[in-house]
Amino acid sequence: MPAIQFFEEDISYKLKNKTAVRQWINETVLAEGFKLKELNYIFCSDDYLLQINQQYLDHDTYTDIITFDNSEKDKVIVGDIFISIERIRENALKFNITETNELHRVIIHGALHLLGYKDKSTADKQKMTFKEDFYLNLRIFNS
Repeated sequence: MPAIQFFEEDISYKLKNKTAVRQWINETVLAEGFKLKELNYIFCSDDYLLQINQQYLDHDTYTDIITFDNSEKDKVIVGDIFISIERIRENALKFNITETNELHRVIIHGALHLLGYKDKSTADKQKMTFKEDFYLNLRIFNS
């Protein structure tokens, strides 16, 4: 199986069902016609992600995810995805869903960015949400 790793920066967080989540991400990548070489998910705090947002993207706002595409070949995924667990928890409450479901949505959202999906325009957001829902419904493990 490709290298999908989960890390923590400045927080303590343990992802449940790691093996199943890895398989789900890999199957998503394959279904989109890509190959997964290396993908790192880094779970962190709001402040940690804000610093990354300021330093690398020149944005001074909190966000739930930042995706860095490090791929050097077409159709081969190499990337780092930073996820704020604080944003995940807050958004789960806001949208009245489980933390796990919100985390899985954001996990697959980051992967979809690496697969070429955008979310800046309304049409792109609709396409992204459709793909998120599609792959969330294919999860083979309990959320």
